Amino acid sequence: MHVRTANADEIPAVMNVLDGAVLSIAVETVRAGAEDGGTLVAVSGDDETDGRVLGALVLDDTHIEAVAVRRRRRGQGIGTALVEAALDRRDCVTAEFDADVRPFYEALGFAIEPLEEPDRYRGVRE
Repeated sequence: MHVRTANADEIPAVMNVLDGAVLSIAVETVRAGAEDGGTLVAVSGDDETDGRVLGALVLDDTHIEAVAVRRRRRGQGIGTALVEAALDRRDCVTAEFDADVRPFYEALGFAIEPLEEPDRYRGVRE
């Protein structure tokens, strides 16, 4: 598995992964991220330039807009690899998320605080 910037041809596969995780994000945001290096993909195989998209992360500057992994590939470190790749590209990364994914962000060392909206949190990692 490799993590790299998504290319334009992979936008449908990225949207498929994000839709499969029931995340609402505009295709324009994903496409813009592919153009500016903010949409990352985890791909299968040994070749960094090819492979099936297993997971995706979309950054808007330093904020994680979405991160998702194909259902059958969850629990294999793919989401962690995506967030770590984002941290390699940015000095600080933020995210807003629901209570059910709080353990994921805690395990990655994010400082977490509750938001005013019930069961919503904000995390920061430098």
